[in-house]
Amino acid sequence: MQQTDNQRGLDELRQARDESRSLYIAVGVFSFFANLLMLTGPLYMLQVYDRVLGSRSVATLLALSFLVAFLYGIMGLLDYARGRIMARVGARFQTRLDRRVFDAVVRKSAVAPDANAQTGMSDLESIQRLMSSPVLMAGFDIPWTPFFLAGITLFHPWLGLLAICGGAILIAATALNRSMSSAPLQKANATTQQAAIMGEQIRTESEMVQAMGMRTAAFDRWQKSRDASLHAQVAAADLGGGFTATTKTFRLFLQSAMLGLGAYLVLQGELTPGAMIAGSILLGRALAPIEMAIGQWQAVQRARQGWLNLSKLLTDVPPEQPRTELPVPKANLDVQQLAVVPPGEKQAALRAVSFTLKPGQALGVIGPSGAGKSTLARALTGVWRPASGKIRLDGATLDQYDPDRLGEYIGYLPQRVQLFEGTIAENIARLSGTPDAAKIVSAAKKAAAHDMIVKFPDGYDTRISANGGRLSGGQIQRIGLARAMYADPVILVLDEPNSNLDNEGSMALNGAIKAMKAEGKSVLIMAHRPAAIQECELLMVLDGGVRTAFGPKDDVLREMVSNHQQIQQSSGKGGGVQ
Repeated sequence: MQQTDNQRGLDELRQARDESRSLYIAVGVFSFFANLLMLTGPLYMLQVYDRVLGSRSVATLLALSFLVAFLYGIMGLLDYARGRIMARVGARFQTRLDRRVFDAVVRKSAVAPDANAQTGMSDLESIQRLMSSPVLMAGFDIPWTPFFLAGITLFHPWLGLLAICGGAILIAATALNRSMSSAPLQKANATTQQAAIMGEQIRTESEMVQAMGMRTAAFDRWQKSRDASLHAQVAAADLGGGFTATTKTFRLFLQSAMLGLGAYLVLQGELTPGAMIAGSILLGRALAPIEMAIGQWQAVQRARQGWLNLSKLLTDVPPEQPRTELPVPKANLDVQQLAVVPPGEKQAALRAVSFTLKPGQALGVIGPSGAGKSTLARALTGVWRPASGKIRLDGATLDQYDPDRLGEYIGYLPQRVQLFEGTIAENIARLSGTPDAAKIVSAAKKAAAHDMIVKFPDGYDTRISANGGRLSGGQIQRIGLARAMYADPVILVLDEPNSNLDNEGSMALNGAIKAMKAEGKSVLIMAHRPAAIQECELLMVLDGGVRTAFGPKDDVLREMVSNHQQIQQSSGKGGGVQ
């Protein structure tokens, strides 16, 4: 059922894998000759014991030795070529899917943080590592095991029977290893991933952890997750190590048993000493790929789980279809009966919200915590899709715009600004590979952050960490505002923009909003503080996800004050009655 549900993702993975079909065929051809050349050792021993020692011919020994050296050299070159080809097969597979998986991880995590989605890139790497590992080449060698066993049988049926029974036992051990180690490995991977996510979260919030005296509590919580991960890893390693040690021991015993049985047959005159030695060498070659598969089964299981995870991720997040590029829109925003259900929830956070915003206007959105202001901001920027209703930018719905283009047209300052490792200029330029210095400075000036930035020792080239490092909350917010304005957006969505700003920062923000309006652009501000809506002509009140008021700012505020006075008067009268 899972395979059926994830069929679309499986098809994408198979298509990427099959692009290297010709290389797989080349590896198969090389494997044919490499395994054929594996007969060099047994045949050499057979000739040395049965012919050279009997004839005592040094010339024959030298000729055979030179021939064997040449054949082993060819075999080494073939093995080297196989390894190089498979390394490139893995690299091609990863390169082919890097962008697709990256986009899927970002899109999935943006709407609903998902641990499985966050491991998408590591899942892809686990498959790539398997493709480049010796264990996959062992898969090309395993089909030749029956031929080696048949060769042993040609020496003597008893030797063949012993080899076949031993091989069957090892194959059964491989199947048992797969069935028994699957659950422990999945648990180990899941707990390791959980511990890594928690550790990264604590590292990101290290300043808060330090300031609030949470180091011991955070460590205890992380250590509990870490211990669970270690226990799961040890249990999986113990199980896998047990199978590896058992199969290795059994294979060595089997080779000795082959020598013992061969010696008995030599004593009985039914086998030559050369065939005895050659049979033992052939047995080791026949069972080597099986032992390799058992020893590296954790890598196989990890890649298999990564394959399943990726198939689900790519199914849940289908590739975006190319869109016809629309012209740069005007700042006309029309929201019609908008309803938004947050990902993973069943209840709508916004219901039947409608409003229109014209060029040169600023709309303030106010309301209590949990009223739906941030939900509206995410919907207006295209992060969350409407459950019903429409959001139109200059007449076109948001899904008609390419996401990267939409990000240029609608600038966004989230409630919590997150910077990236790099310079201030790189952050303002949205990590662009070809940043425009003039646009960076212009955006910083519009956000009134230019003077602040040039006071840093390295100015725009000052390197900062993901958590902002030594930057204050207000400085981070002003850099975030400059980043929102970098692409010269036609609409600016600001979610609690002055939550960390001082008076100077608030005045700079109001100046930026005034400049946007003067250029015929629009601004939406989700706010709690009155200073944030100073430049707004329109005001909308949200409460419980529903629009309770909308219109000119002064009219809405007057109505709110009037309603508030009426409620107070009603409460006072009620108190007198009681």
